[in-house]
This record gives sequence, C-alpha cells and structure tokens, in this order.
Amino acid sequence: MDNDLVVKHNALTTASYSLGLVEQRLILMAIILIRKKMHNMELDCIAFNAPIQITAESYINAFGVSQSTGYETLKSACKSLFSRQFSYLETRERGVAHKTTRWVSDIAYIDNSATIEFTFAPSVIPLITYLEKHFTSYELQQVASLSSSYAIRLYELLIQWRSTCETPFFRLMEFRKKLGIDDDKYQRMGQFKEKVLDLAITQINMHTNITASYEQQKRGREITGFKFSFEFKKNYNSKNKNSDLGTKEEVFPLPLAAPQTKQSQAAIDAREKSAEFEHLKRLAELGGVPVETLLKRP
Repeated sequence: MDNDLVVKHNALTTASYSLGLVEQRLILMAIILIRKKMHNMELDCIAFNAPIQITAESYINAFGVSQSTGYETLKSACKSLFSRQFSYLETRERGVAHKTTRWVSDIAYIDNSATIEFTFAPSVIPLITYLEKHFTSYELQQVASLSSSYAIRLYELLIQWRSTCETPFFRLMEFRKKLGIDDDKYQRMGQFKEKVLDLAITQINMHTNITASYEQQKRGREITGFKFSFEFKKNYNSKNKNSDLGTKEEVFPLPLAAPQTKQSQAAIDAREKSAEFEHLKRLAELGGVPVETLLKRP
C-alpha cells in the first residue's frame, strides 16, 4: 500500500458529495486499481462496460479492519453506493456547467467470493484517468487509518493546497456541502465542531503526514467560515511533497514555476492537446462510444 496513489481531478476533489466511510474507501481503491491497470497498459479495464472488482480480503488488508467487519461493511456499502451522487463544476465554451452525476452505473455483491463489483459512471472516468494538470494526489496510506468520512474529505481539500500549505477561506455553507453534510445535520456550531471539524482535525493530525489547524472568520458573533493551514511532519519522507508522485504514470504536478511566455505556452498547449486527443480516442474505441463523449470534460 506504500506506493498506492489516489489521483483525482481537482473538480472531483472540490466536488460536493456525501459518502459513508466504507463507500469513500471503495472509491479510493477503485481509482488506484484503474490507474495501475492504465500504467500496465491494460486499458480495457476502463471501458465503460468493464467493472472494477474489490474483494473483502483486499479491503481488510488496506484498512486494517477485522474480517467480520470487512465482509459486512462491503455488503452494506453495495446497497447504498448505487444511489450516491455528486455535483461539480465543468467548464464549457458558453460558461460553467453545474453538473450532477452518479458515482457508479451498476453495482453487485458476489457472495461466494465476497467481492464487490461496480462500473464507474461515464462522467467519472475522465476525472480519474487522463490528468496532466489540475489534479490532486496523495498516498492511500495517509487516509487508511481515518475512521471519519469527514476527515478523509477534509484531508483531500487540504492536500490540494500542498504548494502553499494554506487554503482559501471556505464559506460555511459551501464547506458543509463539500464535506457532504445534510442541511438538517449538525446545525448548531457546537455540534458541527465536535462531530465534524475538531474530530477530523484530530484524526488528520494523529494519522496522516500533516499537522493542520484552522481559524474561523466571523460576522459579528456569527461564524461565517473557516481557513486552514498545515505543515508536513518532520518524519515524512516523501521524495516530492509538492506532488507525492514517484511513479511512471503520465501525470505531472501542479505548475509551480514562473508563467511561460505566450509562444512557449502555446506550443505546450498544442502538444498536450494532441497527446490528450490520441489518449481519449483510444479510450473511446475501447468503450464503444464517440470520442466527443470524452471530450466534454473539464
């Protein structure tokens, strides 16, 4: 599990969604499986009719849960994951689209082998596969010990800002949606801090590679939002804290260098566009869909 990287488009990292702990873990494992198969040139694995399989044994090994817990939680998650959806922003020529999609298009639990099997919805595939820029990555082991689904989501939101170790100000209602908190849940600030925010910060500081804190912003006596800062722990040995990427995957860290000149940037954009189109063309052929379907993405 040391080299297992979760890689998501930033549109997915900052999306608004509600997933239980087991559901989040299954999605993360599926992302890792897909990217590993892509790296090994097993591209047929992401054809839209090819399901991902996760066994109870692999789930138990990845997250250190008991055998009985692993079997029961997977079976339960199979019933709920199909109905889950998320909302995100997608850039279009005529503006920004507020898009909503399911995570999976089908799902099954196989009793004899204790295996959960599901197919990602078509809109999800571009958000986890071809990512040359605008992505967030982290090692699965960093969230493996987090027992709060809110802690996993907060860690993802924080690590997206690894280049500055400081987030922008999150307005309270927007922040709640990103964490997947229903409008009628934890309405009192005391409850919200105890059950969500402080719990998540405590788990992140105890089990991950960063130490985080927050400051609250107020309008009068009312808390209107939060801003976070963090630092990497001294015993964290990642080769590249800015990207956490130590593989040969065709992904690159967020741009941290000075802006390119117009001419060189145009050349880079043209090269990336050509490579991306060829990649998407292969995926479309494998999935049996028009390439235009895959081009309609952030």
